[in-house]
Amino acid sequence: MSEHSQKHSFQAEVAQLLHLVTHSLYSNPEIFLRELISNASDACDKLRFEGINHPEYYENDPDLRVRIRLDQDKKTLTISDNGIGLSQQDAIEHLGTIAKSGTKDFMSKLTGDQKADAQLIGQFGVGFYSGFIVADKITVESRRAGLAADEAVRWSSTGTGEFDVEQIHKAERGTDIILHLREDALDYLESYKVKQIINKYSDHISLPIQMQKEVWQQEEAAEGETPKAGQYVKTDEWEAINSASALWTRNKNEISEEQYIEFYKNLSHDFDAPLAWAHNRVEGSTEYTQLLYVPSKAPHNIFTREAKAGIKLYVKRVFIMDEADNLIPNYLRFVQGVVDSADLPLNVSRELLQESRDVKTIREGNTRRVLTMLDNLAKSEDEKDQEKFKQFYQEFGSVLKEGLGEDFGNRERILKLLRYATSSNDDISTSLADYKARMKEGQKAIYYVTADNLNAAKHSPQLELFKKKGIEVLLMAERVDEWAMNFVQEFDGTPMQNVSKGAVDLGDLQDAEEKKALDAAAEQFKPVVEQLSASLSGKTKEVRVTTRLVDSPACLVTGEGELSPQLIRMLKDAGQAVPDMKPILEINPEHPLVKKLQDSNQFDDLAHVIFDQAVIAEGGLPEDPAEYVKRINSLLLK
Repeated sequence: MSEHSQKHSFQAEVAQLLHLVTHSLYSNPEIFLRELISNASDACDKLRFEGINHPEYYENDPDLRVRIRLDQDKKTLTISDNGIGLSQQDAIEHLGTIAKSGTKDFMSKLTGDQKADAQLIGQFGVGFYSGFIVADKITVESRRAGLAADEAVRWSSTGTGEFDVEQIHKAERGTDIILHLREDALDYLESYKVKQIINKYSDHISLPIQMQKEVWQQEEAAEGETPKAGQYVKTDEWEAINSASALWTRNKNEISEEQYIEFYKNLSHDFDAPLAWAHNRVEGSTEYTQLLYVPSKAPHNIFTREAKAGIKLYVKRVFIMDEADNLIPNYLRFVQGVVDSADLPLNVSRELLQESRDVKTIREGNTRRVLTMLDNLAKSEDEKDQEKFKQFYQEFGSVLKEGLGEDFGNRERILKLLRYATSSNDDISTSLADYKARMKEGQKAIYYVTADNLNAAKHSPQLELFKKKGIEVLLMAERVDEWAMNFVQEFDGTPMQNVSKGAVDLGDLQDAEEKKALDAAAEQFKPVVEQLSASLSGKTKEVRVTTRLVDSPACLVTGEGELSPQLIRMLKDAGQAVPDMKPILEINPEHPLVKKLQDSNQFDDLAHVIFDQAVIAEGGLPEDPAEYVKRINSLLLK
């Protein structure tokens, strides 16, 4: 270490991460080479992009490549690239911190289970640190394009909590990552092994990955003696050991399933194979190639504002940008992949993407392709495909539902993909088409109930009459359902009816005797209803008798076109202003508590308890919990 070297401490989360990595968190240690080559390729892509406006960045070295050097004497493996490079500040920021949002949330999810934690690390794209799987020290020497040779930087660390940074002289642009291999990792200095790994994981990298050419040198023997053993000797000539053609530009008939999977893992830093993918060249008014993947696991931040679509944009094979979220709708943000356009300008910006007709066409094409992929999985009779769709829905079903409010043109296609539990089946496996096929004779609507969770939906008082009559009801038990269903009025020509909105109307499923009984009960309980309305003034907008209840004394109902209590709570939690909307209280004239109201001398207390219990049954809390407890205690004592 020179006297000009500066010592820095790793970000706390990085120190913890390094401890996990050095204890062989990655289930397959050779993955380090894939990660570091991928980073080198990205650095070259970034130079291509910045070089559009700054051709001087290429200096006298326009041919981009990655080189691997093996030094048995020094026990080092070096990955070099002539890409964009790092400044001193870049080295401190990018190699000393996890440059991703939600880091603390990520670290909190680590469980100690090596396989599960390795998947999390992959989701965060911290591949550089994988070098410490095989190295007890890493040295990075780099010069950023556009900086002078004397402004280069050397970064080094043993991965124990600190790193050193110093300014050095480096004539060549780009980055050298020098791994000082541990004694138990010296087999990575064998060229045949390194070539096997590169052919397995990185063959698709679109620029050459080079190693020094080796020639067989036979040792000479004296005349009459047996020839001695020879050895491979490195020459000064470099040779490419990968195909060096971007995978998506090749004919899909020439690409194996394993190659598609390895490309996905390289692209996404995921450890698991994708569930499905689609590779197509689209021709017409807009020409582009799409290679789109559906992952098998949701990233940790899928529901945060930081979540971005994982699509890389290329123009004529030149990398333009990561996370090109204009190329896919937000409700499909889990999709990973590559789009390579033949029509967009090389200097396209995010602002221009928003206004481009070509981008709109690509976005629509990508959307159709992904929905077709999912539809094919859902319809497939193959058990593996069915299991894949089930896994997809478990991971991304909630995100997909956002499309009901975001994508009117594809709403029917999205609805066909949705799955729900029902009042007669707890498994989240019933499609709307399945429900329609099981509807009772005379049933005119698809009935559903929304709630904050499945347990609350299953035990909603709103279902009591439906259960009594054997009418199946869809249980929409995620918070997004309440919002999403505001945009859905029907499915395949059949109305959708929320059983907790408006008066219960079963049409032909409700006989004349029941309607007659309701009218009689409404007349009999008219004084009670009027008194309840007075006692609960300010809490309800109406009190009425109902036949929808069987076991419960009362329930809350939302008026047609009004916000439900669940949606109101959700909006308030999000900090949004919500109009003051009061629910309708429906009472069950057959329930003993309601009958007791007719001659109770504690009418006011009982009225408020019945109302608060209806609030609790909907998943809410009484407005004044202390007052609720006080009233309950008073009634218990008397």
